[in-house]
Amino acid sequence: MISIIDTEFYSQVLKEFNYSFGNIFIFDQFVVSEVKHGVNFTWDEHAKPVIADVFGFLGSTNGGKINFISNRINSYSVMASDWVKFYNNKYFLKSYSVVSDKSRFSNASIEKLFFKDDIKHFDDLSIAVNFIKTNTLAVA
Repeated sequence: MISIIDTEFYSQVLKEFNYSFGNIFIFDQFVVSEVKHGVNFTWDEHAKPVIADVFGFLGSTNGGKINFISNRINSYSVMASDWVKFYNNKYFLKSYSVVSDKSRFSNASIEKLFFKDDIKHFDDLSIAVNFIKTNTLAVA
């Protein structure tokens, strides 16, 4: 697994948010998150500040135009049931993708129980980014 920092895409970052629990990278057509090892990612402690920063930077009120890639380069957990809080606050995403190896995909499988839309899974960050770029251009 490779960090977005170590790819050719990093030069295209519009804005980078660095938190004690991980980093968020905003691009023209998508957003990439990289959470640090051992974090238990929750709504109140992590998602709310990320949403405020990302949505604020992008001028989005609900996230409906955001393609989000969770680049799971580290081992961490997500409070999957907190997706309910995301939706209860009237938020949604245009697309949600998880990039991970097979050993880290089990948490994403649990997230599918609470996430209302399709979660796309990729084992390569470049493929995920190119998938979004291709599909965004095709829709536009």
